[in-house]
Amino acid sequence: MAVVHRTTMEPGKLELLESWLPTRPWYVPTGSAPVLSRAGGFRLDDPEGEVGIEFMVVTDGSGDRPVTYHVPLTYRGAPLEAPHQDGRDALVGTSEHGVLGRRWVYDATGDPVFVAQLLALFQGRAEPQAQSETDTPDRTVARHGDDALPPPPSPAGRSTVSDGPDGTAVAVPTADGPLTLTVVRVLDPAAPLPAHPSVTAPWKLPDGTEHRSPFASLRTGS
Repeated sequence: MAVVHRTTMEPGKLELLESWLPTRPWYVPTGSAPVLSRAGGFRLDDPEGEVGIEFMVVTDGSGDRPVTYHVPLTYRGAPLEAPHQDGRDALVGTSEHGVLGRRWVYDATGDPVFVAQLLALFQGRAEPQAQSETDTPDRTVARHGDDALPPPPSPAGRSTVSDGPDGTAVAVPTADGPLTLTVVRVLDPAAPLPAHPSVTAPWKLPDGTEHRSPFASLRTGS
């Protein structure tokens, strides 16, 4: 069970993301520096209790219209031992946590603990947790379209991550063949459910309007 500490982080998560987001191919440029606000999210627990896992949603209000991003993050007490085999560096930045000390903050798609727990969420073995409360399940997170499918197997090697203009694909080798996790990056209130099994969750626009969108999907193959 992850403990949510009510303390400070310096720099804060939004500060780190304001520098990192414009470097991503799926970021929508506005001609100005990002102005971010929190818009929702949830957490998953690391069974080993070492890595924080947060599905973070932020809205950029720097342009003519707000754009909302899904940015899953992991928090570690030491750097990842190695980047992914494609050479991609997943580090977003480092921050000083008021209780835990220095934390290495990663784009979660590049963290093997996140990949394993997202697969566990699709398997029904991981329970979504409230973003800001300890030991509080988040019942608003839903799985779709996987009732007739066998549970996906566990990872059997290092994943390969590819960022594109629409999102991030994580190719996961398993004993039964490759799987692809697709992490949606730009949240669209009108987005339909993917054809493949997916996870959806609610988020809010700056005016308080709540929407539900796909956050991730899973398919067989690479």
